[in-house]
Amino acid sequence: MPEIPVYKVQGKMFAYLSPRETPPRLTIKLEPIGGQLLRATYDAVRPGYHMNKDHWNTVFLDGTVPNDELLGWIDDSYQLVVDGLPARLRKALRDEAES
Repeated sequence: MPEIPVYKVQGKMFAYLSPRETPPRLTIKLEPIGGQLLRATYDAVRPGYHMNKDHWNTVFLDGTVPNDELLGWIDDSYQLVVDGLPARLRKALRDEAES
């Protein structure tokens, strides 16, 4: 079975890609209200497959979501996970970025 690309920060997942699906899918973490709004706005955004449906959203990469919006959602997902890290791990990230 091929591996699924998983994207993490400090060992915590913020996204994973299902490139072999048709169309490919990206699952990301979003604020619950924001995710619900995106699901109502875009047919390509659905509750996260096999994930907590309040926080995780699967985006079907069928070309209907503008790339700049998708990139912003990935940034938001990353930041949500960073914000939930313990202070020592957030500090380690800041220190790494400054060096």
